[in-house]
Amino acid sequence: MNQSRKPMFGRRQLVFGGLAGGLTLSTLTSAQTDYPTRPIRVIVPFAAGSATDIMMRILEQHMSRSLGQQLVLENRPGASGVIGADLARRAAPDGYTLVMDAASSHSIVAATRPKTLPYNLLTDFTAIGRACTSANLIAVNPSVPAKNLPELIAYSNTIPAGLSFASGGPGSSNGLAGEMLRLKGARIVSVPYNDTNRAVTDVIAGHIPILIYTVALLPHIRSGRLRGLAVTSEQRVRQAPDIPTAIEQGVPGMVANSWFGLFGPAGLPIHMRDKLHNALAAAVYDPDINNKLVEAGLEPAILKPAETDAYVASQISLWKDVISRGGVKLDE
Repeated sequence: MNQSRKPMFGRRQLVFGGLAGGLTLSTLTSAQTDYPTRPIRVIVPFAAGSATDIMMRILEQHMSRSLGQQLVLENRPGASGVIGADLARRAAPDGYTLVMDAASSHSIVAATRPKTLPYNLLTDFTAIGRACTSANLIAVNPSVPAKNLPELIAYSNTIPAGLSFASGGPGSSNGLAGEMLRLKGARIVSVPYNDTNRAVTDVIAGHIPILIYTVALLPHIRSGRLRGLAVTSEQRVRQAPDIPTAIEQGVPGMVANSWFGLFGPAGLPIHMRDKLHNALAAAVYDPDINNKLVEAGLEPAILKPAETDAYVASQISLWKDVISRGGVKLDE
């Protein structure tokens, strides 16, 4: 009698186990489908009006519609973006705190602050996707007798003390772009500025001959106050199709872009990561938003999560190499 009941008990276990498994799968599927169920905080680790802030505000409305929840932007500037990025890194990996990072806070700092950086860029974040890039322009005061980049390099080598270039300092993106140009053969010396507007003014006035900065220089180039010699991207930028790349002009490897990407804390569930990536990509590819990004000096350049991880690693390696070979002195 007992033996005859055992199979029935086993079948009941299977039935109840199957029901329990079904409930678990149903609950999991529901959780995946429901996300997000409340507003999402997106930390912008730079001040209002910065390129990162402008870009995120262009993307926000479209992404909010795609996700069905509002993206709430929070500016937390400081320490080249490290303060805001660290806030996101320490948040719960539940999909409700993200950070729109940039090159300075998500690659350059790993090369410039290896001993004091409070996080590991390769393990402490979940990449959602790169959104855009922004090329630097190499521009000179019109008094400089160089019409292209090879002529500038050659001319700089006729000046015993070298030509000065305005930068944000040894750890800044344009400062490192200048160091890269120096490694390509230019005899140039960095003059650091805390205020970019002052740097632009001084180059226009002829106090400093060279400036490496974003496409924000284009109005001055078009007016003739500056001469644009090269862009530091792989391809010409849509905002200035008449300015050739450094690579086109025979300076190989002279690529020094700013870039912007969305990240969450380490451990962000894959279904959340993918849903966020799809919303980001849909916003960037939207024709109206795409045009607005270009008008703001940005180049839409979506990368998938795994591609973004590889890109970050390559950027960290690039700037570490520039700093090492250039003998750049940094403050820890």
